Amino acid sequence: MTRTVARASGLTKRYGSFTAVDTVDLSLEVNRIYGLLGRNGAGKTTIMQMLTGQIFPNGGELEVFGRAPAEHADVLRRMCFIAESQRYPEDFTPAHVFKAAPWFFERWDAAFAEQLVGDFRLPLKRRIKKLSRGQLSAVGVIVGLASRAPITFFDEPYLGLDAVARHIFYDRLLEDYAAHPRTIVLSTHLIDEVANLLEHVILIDQGRILFDRDADELRGSATTVAGARAAVESFVADRPVIGRQSLGGLGSVTIDGRLDQAARVRAAELGLELAPVSLQQLIVHMTGTALDAGPEQEAAA
Repeated sequence: MTRTVARASGLTKRYGSFTAVDTVDLSLEVNRIYGLLGRNGAGKTTIMQMLTGQIFPNGGELEVFGRAPAEHADVLRRMCFIAESQRYPEDFTPAHVFKAAPWFFERWDAAFAEQLVGDFRLPLKRRIKKLSRGQLSAVGVIVGLASRAPITFFDEPYLGLDAVARHIFYDRLLEDYAAHPRTIVLSTHLIDEVANLLEHVILIDQGRILFDRDADELRGSATTVAGARAAVESFVADRPVIGRQSLGGLGSVTIDGRLDQAARVRAAELGLELAPVSLQQLIVHMTGTALDAGPEQEAAA
């Protein structure tokens, strides 16, 4: 049995002269938690909309469960897409939304939804148009979790939640994923908050994938070297640089790749400090200021 549940090859989406997604190749495997990360306008939502059959690509090939998603209702029924600005009929209440959910999601768990309603303190009988942004976000999060769809996409619907509610979401997601594994794709700006949830990271920028790697491989894959500017530049001279800052005689350079023991000893001899780079810092470096300038030009991280 194949482990791939969704696959795209050369996936492209254009709006007039603007290319939102540019010849993207990716695959999603069964029972993994993915982070689809990138800046605003990078193409994350567009990719998810194509995968869930909401819009058609202009080019490339796309398969979900082995078939084109937009042409097969049974494929669409096995997916759940929750957007940041998820819309519901204004005269509905959350109770109406949850009552209708089994029509769309064959694995809907009403008891789990009821538990989540209590966790998020959601007023079931208040009309959608009267809900706060956080309460509306909770409706989407509950639908996404309780659907237990084989592929579930969360396109930043939890941004409206406060910090406590977001951590409730993360905890419930992990608990339920452990009991009921499925493929989950999280798109978010809150990278540090979700970093420990992710098993695989896909980083997209300006419609193109910058990297598609296991999260464990990324953790500790970059290091910041700080100290006297001349010593820093000497140490990183033959290493791939992904970020650079300087102030007077001091320098800080972020390099890609793990340092072996010999390199760490050499850094200590030069009086340099080494610090690990978080996933969020790594993504800022990868999608921030271009590194086409020399070391004498200061660049913000």
